Amino acid sequence: MLTVFVHRMRVRYSECDQQGVVFNGNYLFFYDVAVTELWRDRIGPYQGMIDRGYDLVVAEARLRFVAGARFDDELDIAMPVHHLGTTSMIIRPVFRVGERLIADGEIRHVFVDPKTLTKKPMPEDYRTALSG
Repeated sequence: MLTVFVHRMRVRYSECDQQGVVFNGNYLFFYDVAVTELWRDRIGPYQGMIDRGYDLVVAEARLRFVAGARFDDELDIAMPVHHLGTTSMIIRPVFRVGERLIADGEIRHVFVDPKTLTKKPMPEDYRTALSG
């Protein structure tokens, strides 16, 4: 069983809003960075997937905000792969500062042909690399 991939990033001042917490829209940006690093860790550089004729698009995103991360916090983003379908996958990210839950959610990606953006079945080697 694979361990859950966790990406750590430090909150920058420009990512905070007037209340002094991370602006809510930045969490999807943080997630995007974390999913790229998950890919690099489990499969290889993202460009390699494009070169093979695959890409990922977000089909659905849901986030639940619990607390606010602040400037200079170290934000850990756990990236458990919850479901692997034929053409899609679901990741349930968990954002924490230390033990404090900041946000969590569910993001569904669909594998597509990068030229036509039509759905494609997930390659078996990707399924194996992402399975836990």
